[in-house]
Amino acid sequence: MDKTLLAAVITISLLGIFFVFSASSQRGTDGPVISQIVIKQAIWIFAGLAVMVLIANSDYRRSMDFAPIFYLVILVLLVFLLMLGGERFGAKRWIGLGFFSIQPSEFVKLAVILVLSGLLRARKERARSLGNFVLALALVAPAFLLIFKQPDLGTAMILVPVVYAVLFVSGENIKYMMTTIILGLISTPLFWNLLKGYQKSRLMVFLNPNLDPLGAGYTIIQSKIAIGSGGFLGKGWLHGTQSQLKFLPERHTDFIFSVIGEEWGFAGAIVLLLLYAIVVARGVRIISGTDDIFGKGVVTGIVTLFAVQVVVNISMTIGLMPVVGFPLPLISYGGSSAIVFLVGTGLMLSVSRQRVR
Repeated sequence: MDKTLLAAVITISLLGIFFVFSASSQRGTDGPVISQIVIKQAIWIFAGLAVMVLIANSDYRRSMDFAPIFYLVILVLLVFLLMLGGERFGAKRWIGLGFFSIQPSEFVKLAVILVLSGLLRARKERARSLGNFVLALALVAPAFLLIFKQPDLGTAMILVPVVYAVLFVSGENIKYMMTTIILGLISTPLFWNLLKGYQKSRLMVFLNPNLDPLGAGYTIIQSKIAIGSGGFLGKGWLHGTQSQLKFLPERHTDFIFSVIGEEWGFAGAIVLLLLYAIVVARGVRIISGTDDIFGKGVVTGIVTLFAVQVVVNISMTIGLMPVVGFPLPLISYGGSSAIVFLVGTGLMLSVSRQRVR
């Protein structure tokens, strides 16, 4: 088993609880008070770590058998959300389960990786054929469309690099992939009319946050103030003014990196980025160490998902990309996201242990 990968993921997960505590802390008479958010995150993280270890010590190839069922269940949940789900923040993304809530769109990322990798392995003798490529896209299209309708444009779009990365390492025809990518880029202006009002506003504010400094541009302005004010070593734990005085919205979820930058500065941010880099590098090493198409596809999908979410989340907090609903892996508050990445890590560890050739 890849102990370096295991240690890096456990460290990031524990830091996540630590950072969520800081981002959601409330001052009491005797100091900071642990909020329900921290307790929930700790429960999800430790439960996820336990599941990760179980999966790491099993044969990852068994997941091929239940991948279609898992994918179908997630699609049913997405349909249920669109038809009967309650609306929060203008979208239908969560299913309430009392003390907890789950977000099916997070689990669909893992489901797509598993079912697509399984399909490509089962049809490996037809690799590079047009039929194989079309079938692969048709398989993931329902998930993309259902998530887009929630609406959750960010999660829908992240499926694109994940799917194409899995197709690439599985030996599919690059010409077909490049053709669809070019067609997608050409047709981008046509999708403008399909966007919701707040999505258009986010794109316009990305180009100029001062267009709506007290509305859509407020969060990104406060985020850049927080990160910039952290300097090299930061202001210290629980001493970030933007976060502790609640100027920064969504500080325990999508904008938790802003809290890290303010309290721990450039040095703390670099340490976190190095941990992420270790996870990605070990994942690439595992990919190169197996010739099993299913294992290669699964690890590629998980590593791509991990890397893209880190890059996009951090880029949006510093104003390099539009604001989208991407959590920072294993750091942002969110049980569904944490479970998905820890289960994914378990699969990566299982592939590294099996080393199927």
